[in-house]
Amino acid sequence: MKCREGCGACCIAPSISSAIPGMPNGKPAGERCVQLSVENLCKIFGQPERPAVCSGFAADVEVCGSSSEEAIRLIGWWEQMTAA
Repeated sequence: MKCREGCGACCIAPSISSAIPGMPNGKPAGERCVQLSVENLCKIFGQPERPAVCSGFAADVEVCGSSSEEAIRLIGWWEQMTAA
């Protein structure tokens, strides 16, 4: 599946342990990434400072569902199920 432009769920719901410009310690689950614009677009998309985990994310119906709201719920659920 293709990413839904302006969704932003993958920049909000999961925790990211790698450094992000403006967030040197990564970000906790449920916190909006500082690099996510008000239009829910990544400000550092395609740039070398974008974390590999972000670049490697592939949208999938099991993770993203059929709407941004569903994606937030599903990614949050996956985050809880895979937390150490």
